[in-house]
Amino acid sequence: MFWGEKRYYSVDYYLKQAFGEKVYRLSLNGGMTCPNRDGTLGSRGCIFCSSAGSGDFAQNGCAPIPDQLAAAKGQLMQKRNCRKFIAYFQAYTNTYAPAEKLRELFMDAIKDPDVVILSIATRPDCLPEAVLELLGELNRIKPVWVELGLQTIHPETSRFIRSGFSLECFHEAVLKLRQRGIPAIIHIILGLPGETKAQMLETVSYVGRLPVFGVKLQLLHVLSDTDLGALYREHPFPLFTQEEYCGLVCRCLEILPPSITIHRLTGDGPRELLMAPLWSRAKRSVLNQIHQSLKEQDTWQGKYFR
Repeated sequence: MFWGEKRYYSVDYYLKQAFGEKVYRLSLNGGMTCPNRDGTLGSRGCIFCSSAGSGDFAQNGCAPIPDQLAAAKGQLMQKRNCRKFIAYFQAYTNTYAPAEKLRELFMDAIKDPDVVILSIATRPDCLPEAVLELLGELNRIKPVWVELGLQTIHPETSRFIRSGFSLECFHEAVLKLRQRGIPAIIHIILGLPGETKAQMLETVSYVGRLPVFGVKLQLLHVLSDTDLGALYREHPFPLFTQEEYCGLVCRCLEILPPSITIHRLTGDGPRELLMAPLWSRAKRSVLNQIHQSLKEQDTWQGKYFR
């Protein structure tokens, strides 16, 4: 099964089929924090998370959402002819606030006529009933996507990275979103210290058996302003070569069902913070190698999904 020129079901392909043209993402900052930072669970965040709360490319969180949207659109329109957008609340945990505050923020985004999807990055332990009800309500106005950072299914790794939630909590969140017809997109980090390739594939296989809409496969980036960066300075741990990583991504795609949309295959690390692996700066080269490997090996997403 093939999707355009690619051998996987890219979110870009999905959006072009759904909206008739390319849809661009606008990264926003809702001005929130995270239970892993405000003292509820911890104060230093997940071990790999930058001080920007994974929102290094998001807009200024002090600005009102309409102003953030306008600024992000302006930046894109300098380079591309674009008309439709995803309002992506990216920085920190974007359901970690009272439902009424979230309603105001999210309504400011979906009221924009150019916004066709609301996408919200959050944690599975930050989806109380009132917030789920709000998301269900908004999903009846415009499509709502919820992104959950699972990263790994393995308890030892979860403790090491300080995720702060259990696999059972994650599973329950996915099912609650599914019950409300809200698509879930799952983040998985490939290359976490101590994990074997087999363990990483176990995480991918687990997610592939869940009722989820999409997956983000993220190469582990070691950033200088993180506890992971400090650990790497003191005790460097092995990281993937570009060839190893591209080969693993192909294996991940093979075991995912063909119905799951692929939202990311590698990821961006802020250049001024990226310590390793430095080859990941050439994102286009990495993607090209993945595409070429799929073609040369005559393989595709879902080839070995059972």
